[in-house]
Amino acid sequence: MYVCICNGVTERQIREAAAHGCRTVAELTMRTGCGATCGTCLDTAVDLLDSVHGGREPLFPILNLSHAA
Repeated sequence: MYVCICNGVTERQIREAAAHGCRTVAELTMRTGCGATCGTCLDTAVDLLDSVHGGREPLFPILNLSHAA
């Protein structure tokens, strides 16, 4: 199944990237291009990463820094 239509990234490619150590959406975007165009696929991409690694990564981790201060 295609997850990112804009960049032609499939569920299988995301699972393979996760199996090879990809843990964050930012890294997934750098490796596959998933989410780099319109971003509507990001929730599904995070769910797939979560299914492989068992923990949900925030979509935009930089926003969590506002709570660190």
